[in-house]
Amino acid sequence: MLETLLGDDVDDSGKYLAEVIYGANDGIVTTFAVVAGVAGAALSPSIVLVLGMANLLADGFSMGMSNYLSRRSEMDYQRARGTHDAGDDGGKSPASTAFVTFLGFVLAGGTPLVPYALALEPLFPLSIVFTGVAFFTVGASRSLVTARRWYINGGEMFVVGMAAATVAFVVGTLLKGIA
Repeated sequence: MLETLLGDDVDDSGKYLAEVIYGANDGIVTTFAVVAGVAGAALSPSIVLVLGMANLLADGFSMGMSNYLSRRSEMDYQRARGTHDAGDDGGKSPASTAFVTFLGFVLAGGTPLVPYALALEPLFPLSIVFTGVAFFTVGASRSLVTARRWYINGGEMFVVGMAAATVAFVVGTLLKGIA
């Protein structure tokens, strides 16, 4: 599966890296935002699963389609200017980049929901742990196709992702009285 996401031979090893990282990071952040917002507002755990799954699939599809439209627009722009060369896109079609973005979003983005889906207690603290591990793992995996050290890549994505997750929790806590 990793070969499908990152490229299936040495020459293509990082071909879809941007799509995987973009989709995975956004999937983890937005799904955890739902979890943290609901937890911060002290709403029912069942709401986490309903909103989390709705977010995961709808936002994942939206990300994939946005990637498709963006890539397609870039290619159309280059053709209109007469600068598009079929070799410029590295063999990456808009459909393939859309699919990889969606897949990265859904696979990584589902991790904050695991404790809720499996009824693992304590729900929210375990969701935080799953989220942090997912950020670090996705970040560290970038080292498979880059020259950076795995712990630097993992730490960078962990810090950036957990900062975004903290914003979601704080907003949920501040808006607790509205629900």
